[in-house]
Amino acid sequence: MTASQNCINIIKMFEGYKAKAYICPAGKVTIGWGSLFYTDESKVKMGDTINEQQATEMLMWELKKKSVCLQGLNLNQNQFDSCLSFVYNCGVTAFNQSRLKRKIIANPNDVSIRSELLRLVNKGSPFEKGLTRRRTAEADLYFKK
Repeated sequence: MTASQNCINIIKMFEGYKAKAYICPAGKVTIGWGSLFYTDESKVKMGDTINEQQATEMLMWELKKKSVCLQGLNLNQNQFDSCLSFVYNCGVTAFNQSRLKRKIIANPNDVSIRSELLRLVNKGSPFEKGLTRRRTAEADLYFKK
């Protein structure tokens, strides 16, 4: 399975496009639609610049690479897209170690997956409101029929 436009739209909406490298809230050098690496796997460095087409190519490359951690989870397209947006934002390691993944493995249609997504918002941080909006969008997509 590959990312649909629904997944790409959520990521682009919440990441925003930046032509110049910047430090993201997690303290990492980032560019484009929130990418940390170029398609040749070299790290983004401060001072780097890209255009929107290059940023989208980087996003698609990264989504393909990160989607491997979702293989075998018996997800429909909306569930896959929702989880891939989460993985793009939080990372493969965080997803693989999460209670969210354990719930999905046990039952991908478990209604408590919505509350689990909404729990993962860094409560009390300056990013809580934005992450709550993002997790709500991901949860809505996950359960969209």
